[in-house]
Amino acid sequence: MKIIHTKIDDVLIFESTPYIDKRGYFMEVYHQFKFKEFGIDDIFIQDNYATSQKGTIRGLHYQYKFPQGKLVRCVKGEILDVAVDMRKSSPSFGHHISEILSEENFRQLYVPPGFAHGYAVLSDYAEVSYKCTEIYHPEDEYGIRWNDPELKINWKVENPILSKKDKIQPLLSEVKELF
Repeated sequence: MKIIHTKIDDVLIFESTPYIDKRGYFMEVYHQFKFKEFGIDDIFIQDNYATSQKGTIRGLHYQYKFPQGKLVRCVKGEILDVAVDMRKSSPSFGHHISEILSEENFRQLYVPPGFAHGYAVLSDYAEVSYKCTEIYHPEDEYGIRWNDPELKINWKVENPILSKKDKIQPLLSEVKELF
């Protein structure tokens, strides 16, 4: 497993090396002790799995009272995964990381607590799996608008498919629930 540092210190990319033979491939996607060597002490307590069609944008979401760290990977297809720093005391507050995750590049994005998270589906269909450090609390769900002009995120999607709630999320400048 290889680690790639991003322009935001706490957001990391993990690239697994598959063992390929005539049957297919096998790879390690998570190993608690290896992650600890990389400085990630998080304990993941919930796994989520989503399917989406091309052009779907899910996000940008976060929990405030019960912040979630996430380890995200695309099992099938290709997504643009995005993490926005919501930590007001951070030098990278309001900045984002975007990374292509796909079934072909074997990459995962580690999104620490204190970040909003979302992704856009670039392939015809995608399956996304992610581990969380906190369970989902619907009463603590917040978000920021996917197309906030201050964030300048290039989602690589035209005419996105969005949920009703994602269409009306506040701009980052309007959010009070910051870390």
